[in-house]
Amino acid sequence: MTRTTNARWRGARGWLAVVPLLAVAGCASISTAPTDPGAEAGGPGEQVAEQVVEVAPARTNPAPTLLEGPTFGADGRLYLVDVTAPAGGPKVVAVDLESRAVDTVFTDDRSAFTSAQFSPVDGRLHLTDYANGRIVSVAADGSDPRPVVSGPVEGKPMQPDDLAFDEDGNMYVTDSEFTAYPGAEPSGRVLRFDADTGQGTVLADHQPNPNGISFDLDGGALWVSQLDANRIDRLTLNEDGTAVTAGHVGMHVDGGTAQTDSNAVDAAGNVYQGVHGEPKIIVYGPDGTHRATITVPEGDGDFESATNIAIRPGTTDAYVTVSGPSGGYVYRFDALAEGVRQSNGG
Repeated sequence: MTRTTNARWRGARGWLAVVPLLAVAGCASISTAPTDPGAEAGGPGEQVAEQVVEVAPARTNPAPTLLEGPTFGADGRLYLVDVTAPAGGPKVVAVDLESRAVDTVFTDDRSAFTSAQFSPVDGRLHLTDYANGRIVSVAADGSDPRPVVSGPVEGKPMQPDDLAFDEDGNMYVTDSEFTAYPGAEPSGRVLRFDADTGQGTVLADHQPNPNGISFDLDGGALWVSQLDANRIDRLTLNEDGTAVTAGHVGMHVDGGTAQTDSNAVDAAGNVYQGVHGEPKIIVYGPDGTHRATITVPEGDGDFESATNIAIRPGTTDAYVTVSGPSGGYVYRFDALAEGVRQSNGG
C-alpha cells in the first residue's frame, strides 16, 4: 500500500493497541459475468462487484471505517464486524441481504473486533478482540457474551486477528504482529485452541504479520495470508491438527500498493484473498493460478480495502466487505464455485 494508506492502517492498528487490556469476566446484480480463467483469453477473469448496502457511516477519527469478518448465520443473514466502531456503537451487525436491513447485534465500550465466525459445534458467534488480546463469543442474537480465551499463549500476549474452526470446534487463529521493514525479525504466530480444554498452543512462529486463515477443502492444511510479506502460505497439519508438519509459500501476491488481508475458500478449493490498500479481491486456484480479480466500480467512493468475503452456502452468491473514509459497505459478486463452511471469511 502507499505510505499514506499504510500510515492510516497502522494508525488504526495503533489505535486498537491503546485500548485498555481488561479482564474478560434483495441482492444486486453484478456488472459483468464471471469469467472462467481457464478460458480462451488465457488470463484471469475480471469482475466488477455491485454495491448492496451501506453498513457503517463515513468516519476518519480515530481511524477510517473498517469492516471485517463477513459470515452467514443460520438465519441467512450476513454477520460482520466494524473494527473501528466507537464505544457503544454497532460493533457486530447482521445484514438482511433481501430487505437490506442492518441490525446491531452486539456492542460494548472496549472491544475492537477484527473477525467473526460461528462455531460448528455450539453455533455461537466467536469474535476476535484485537485490542484486548482475547476471543469472546455471543449467541446469534448478541446476548450472553462469554469469554473464550484471553491472556498470554506460551508466555506471550496475543493479538488475535482472524480465526477458522475445524469440524470438531477447535479454533485456529492468526496472532498478528507488524514486522518493521526491512530488517526486523517477524514475530507473528499461528495459534490453535483446543475445543475441550481451551488450551492454546503455537503452531507456527516467526510469521510476517499473519492475517487471513482458512482450511483447504480436506481440512488437512491451512491457507495463511501474511500481511507484511504479500504472500499466502500453505501449512500442512498432522492428522489431529495439533501441529504443522510442513509449510511453504503457496502464492506470491503482486499487491503493488496493497497488502494481503483475510481469505476464504470455495467448494472448488479456490482461495479468495482480500486486500488492504485497494478495494479488490484476488482469486487463486489451489494450484496457485491467478483465476480472477474482483473490483468495485471506480467513483463509488474513497475505499481503502476489500478485507474479506463470504459465499452463501450452496450458492455462488458472494459478498465482500469494502470500506474506507467513505464508510463501510457490502458488495456482491459471483463466486467461481459454491460456498462451503470455509467460505465464511473469519
